[in-house]
Amino acid sequence: MTGNSLASGVITPYYGAMSIWTDISKYLATVTADALCTVLEGVRTVFSGNIETRRRVGFSVALIALSAKMAKADGVVTEDEVNAFREVFKVPAKELKNVARLYNLAKQDVAGFDAYGARVKSLFPGDDPADKEVLQDVLDALFHIAKADGVIHENEALFLEEVAALFGFQDTAYERIKMRHMFPGKANPYTILDADPDWDYDKLKRHYRKRVSESHPDRLIARGIPSEFIVIATDRLAAFNTAWEAIEAMHASRQPVGVT
Repeated sequence: MTGNSLASGVITPYYGAMSIWTDISKYLATVTADALCTVLEGVRTVFSGNIETRRRVGFSVALIALSAKMAKADGVVTEDEVNAFREVFKVPAKELKNVARLYNLAKQDVAGFDAYGARVKSLFPGDDPADKEVLQDVLDALFHIAKADGVIHENEALFLEEVAALFGFQDTAYERIKMRHMFPGKANPYTILDADPDWDYDKLKRHYRKRVSESHPDRLIARGIPSEFIVIATDRLAAFNTAWEAIEAMHASRQPVGVT
């Protein structure tokens, strides 16, 4: 990302009664570690008695850690990298210091991003059916940050691809996510919806509705994504709707003349 990517951006802070930033602040008050890998591991033990909070904090800390490592991937690390996170995910001004603390720990940590990716994967190992979806949410959020300056740089794309592999995503699953972010409105709509072009219209429509239901903000919150990050759902739903509109148009064009 470039140094002036968000110079004209308008930041709308999020102030929620149950804000994830409050949970993170309380957690950081108990942390003295100087390595973010240790901080990530601590999420598992500190919140062992509260699965919901553990997932919310785990997701947030993981995203901050990996976004910091991604910032280094393009060879330019500036304050705008933190600002990109702040703008996309509406960090309250009073909590920015905690985000910056985690972010700087990750930048300074000598551990490679593969170590971070492995730690994040261990927080969502697959014991819960929603774990795989949460890891996809992390990838989606990283794409949001990567494209905040209007372009996803080559090294950032490689970073995202390798993180996806660490998370256990197959090439086709990763390509589907990448196309949704990098080629909005231009990618194959069937690929975006993970649908088979040979399905009939009714089956395609049912599948589209299922995909929309799975990406509803309430579903993301239910699996542990903090409400501050629901931009992930909004963006995903927009891509699904655009893909469905393209499929509907293709099916309409196949109708014989005079048939509605």
